Amino acid sequence: MSHVIVKNIDRPDQNAIEKLKSFGTATVHEAMGRTGLMNPYLRPIYDTAKVCGTAVTVSAHPGDNLMIHAAIEMCQPGDVLVVTVTSDNTDGMFGDLLGVSAQSRGVEGLIIDAGVRDTTELTEMKFPVWAKAISAKGTVKATPGSVNIPVVCAGAIVNPGDVIIGDRDGVVIVPKEDVEKVALAAHAREDREAKVRQRLAKGELGLDIYGLREKLENLGVTYVDKGTVKVES
Repeated sequence: MSHVIVKNIDRPDQNAIEKLKSFGTATVHEAMGRTGLMNPYLRPIYDTAKVCGTAVTVSAHPGDNLMIHAAIEMCQPGDVLVVTVTSDNTDGMFGDLLGVSAQSRGVEGLIIDAGVRDTTELTEMKFPVWAKAISAKGTVKATPGSVNIPVVCAGAIVNPGDVIIGDRDGVVIVPKEDVEKVALAAHAREDREAKVRQRLAKGELGLDIYGLREKLENLGVTYVDKGTVKVES
């Protein structure tokens, strides 16, 4: 297998990316037809972590962070490191020193399908990280990998330059060619939800707002006043 570091990648227009920054992962995921979501085992190291930026992808050997060091050189302000490993691993492949290096390049955060350490320091730095595990176990710098190639990270395909959005609810990927379209769909969804929220606050029920009473009836669900009801298994 050949190993490459791609130096130049296509990134979406920054104005288009800005349009996505106000939306959470749930809204964007729904706006894309419930696609693009990474597996929920990726968790932020602190609750208020939030990120929106362009992916610089890393394929690394498990327990070896050599290619993360190589990837930081390729980063531009506004990028997000997206790291996957070639087999299951939970070692602490990223810590505060790499965090300092990444921040100095304008990196917005890290998504890693492996472990991270120095989480107290990274939190104090306000460097947002989503990781599979927290582990003090260190790594080596000995094995080749690749930077800025298509990868699968936490069950989702990520291409270099795709937009990564992360918050407490998870991480979602917006394909770089769809950023404008998804931003419009997310905005429309938020407008609809705002109207529904007002109706719910006034006491209306979701059963009526969403027309669910008819659905219950069609599914054979019946209401009874009281008494013992035999439930079919």
